[in-house]
Amino acid sequence: MDRRSFLLTSGIALAQAPVTATAVIGVGNRGSYLLESVLAQPNAKVVELCDNKPDRLDKAATKAAAQSPKTTTDWRRVIDNKDVEAFYIATPPYLHAEMAVAALQAGKHVYCEKPVGVTAAQVAAVVAAAQASKRIFVAGQQLRSHAQLAEAVGKIHDGIIGDVLMIKAQRHATSDLPYDSTSADWYYDVTKSGGYLIEQSVHNLDVCNWVLHPRPISANRFGATRLHTNEPAGRSIFDCGTLSYNYPGGAQVSFTQNVFHPRGMPHGGQNVLVYGSKGAIDLMYACMMYPLGAGAPVEIAAKREEVPHAHTIAFYNAIQRGAPLPAGIKIGAEAALTAILGHEAMTRQNTVTWNSLGVSL
Repeated sequence: MDRRSFLLTSGIALAQAPVTATAVIGVGNRGSYLLESVLAQPNAKVVELCDNKPDRLDKAATKAAAQSPKTTTDWRRVIDNKDVEAFYIATPPYLHAEMAVAALQAGKHVYCEKPVGVTAAQVAAVVAAAQASKRIFVAGQQLRSHAQLAEAVGKIHDGIIGDVLMIKAQRHATSDLPYDSTSADWYYDVTKSGGYLIEQSVHNLDVCNWVLHPRPISANRFGATRLHTNEPAGRSIFDCGTLSYNYPGGAQVSFTQNVFHPRGMPHGGQNVLVYGSKGAIDLMYACMMYPLGAGAPVEIAAKREEVPHAHTIAFYNAIQRGAPLPAGIKIGAEAALTAILGHEAMTRQNTVTWNSLGVSL
């Protein structure tokens, strides 16, 4: 093929390449990052932005100015926009389910930030809508797109540490979310955020589910506000908790969370330590295997440069090419429900069973 023919053919192929018209709902801290991830994709175009805070909306519109998106403060107007094919949801968690259900029912593809919902009923509604829809649904469990972690979990499934016996995991933060932040108006209301366990630790609990395959059977608990009592005023979320999850086959997860982990304290605030019959693995993020008995630790998954915006790339590949999803509705729902199960156990100060949540997957 001569150069002129090659350029002509390439131009036709480029012109015919699919481009998905996309809207981003909620352009605060997380939504702003997701907007950047969409703008980085050659097969996507931002056609509408939505936020109820004008300053955020103006900043996002400026960032996406090259694509000339519409702007609105009413997310239902975006649902009604026939030009929108894909719908990113990055609003406070209590709004996720309502928006996801409406978008799916309107025939939109949905990328829903974690958690899918903050109550079992909300999660059930999204599951029903996603199962009834012919559209793509991706949950924002981004660790499922982390290549090093995926390699390590795959080796655990292949038996590198034998039978998995238990996991010790934690998500400790150095401080509370700033009380004057733009998210503080919803974060400290447990009905809106779900608290630290549901809003943030859902990532860590999802990794535990990933390792152990199925979801937990039950959870037992302790949850309290030990340091930040009534900070800010009206606070209804815990600042610490200790949980035990039981999984099929007898495996257990011991999970702790707090927001008063000193920055200079040895060992990171987050870890997932997986113990098996042949050894143990420090899964986040060293991926080192420590054999039982004699033997030096071995790296089972080398650290590498992760693909930027891998979760967003997977979303568009699923829409346009039918590629497999890293975290569809089942994974997203199980992650949210695992966090909700733990929250219910902490709130009730008792053992709570998965079946009592009443959600069929």
